[in-house]
Amino acid sequence: MADPKPRPVEQVLLEDGNMSVSLLNYGAITRGWWLGEAPLILGYENPQDYLSDPFYLGAMVGRVANRIGGAQFALQGRVHHLTANEGPTTLHGGPGGLSRKHWEIVKTTLNQVVLSLTSPDDEGGFPGEVKFEVHVELTCPRLIYTISARPDRPTPISIAQHNYYTLGCPGNILGCRLRLRSNRVLELDARSVPSGDISAAGENVPNFALSRTVGAEGRELDHYFVFEESGNHDHPVAEVRAPSGLRMNVYSDQPGAQVYTGAQLSGRFSPGAGLCIEPSGYPNAVNIPAFPSVIHTPDNPYRQTLTLEISEGRS
Repeated sequence: MADPKPRPVEQVLLEDGNMSVSLLNYGAITRGWWLGEAPLILGYENPQDYLSDPFYLGAMVGRVANRIGGAQFALQGRVHHLTANEGPTTLHGGPGGLSRKHWEIVKTTLNQVVLSLTSPDDEGGFPGEVKFEVHVELTCPRLIYTISARPDRPTPISIAQHNYYTLGCPGNILGCRLRLRSNRVLELDARSVPSGDISAAGENVPNFALSRTVGAEGRELDHYFVFEESGNHDHPVAEVRAPSGLRMNVYSDQPGAQVYTGAQLSGRFSPGAGLCIEPSGYPNAVNIPAFPSVIHTPDNPYRQTLTLEISEGRS
């Protein structure tokens, strides 16, 4: 459910060098990111439009990103029933997830902002009160998200940042070249929920271990790629090269990322208008013991760092 009382959507603009980024208190959304005049992500001009946006443009999604099969999971002997919002599935934390909340802007500087949110016990069916914090820093040519969460009891937490990247090519990203530090994908059931099996990329899903055009095989991508290892500033987990000449390296400490080519975009944005690369924990891990755990506790709080680095030139 949305917040019971309407609250204003506030905007913060960060600037460093010839790079700028606009963030909203609603959904901790990144509304826009620019290198000079070149738009690097999709966004609405009017911040109010995000209140009815169905595509999670630029949002922080969770408590648990991606899909939870059957809208339920068991933890410590109790079955927790969640709010479903994609048939019988819970997607991105459900209809009242982090992306649908007004966050508090607790600190701003010229190139940094900190947003916080407290999610009460049993919100959306998830156990425990959780205090979330998102720190965003713009240090040209990098945009850095540091996401943390501290629960008061064991509970699943897995956040994803949901930008639709355009890299100066708004309207069609299918001509971009993508390389991933991955050669495996999670297999999906008929409802696009991970089944528990992991297969080699290249069988049913294109293999991006070597750079290839996003739309080369004419397939709609909406799959979780398992990273060979978490990246560092020497080894990005993903690299995107756009026909505009812009390149983006993605650095993440997460075990994999959902890659989505925006096939369901409609209205103001055409299918394929933006490319999502969403590092997070394994989707549906709460129901698959073999997957890396996404359960966090007061003694094991959640933390994620996502670094996006832009460079110019076609080399």
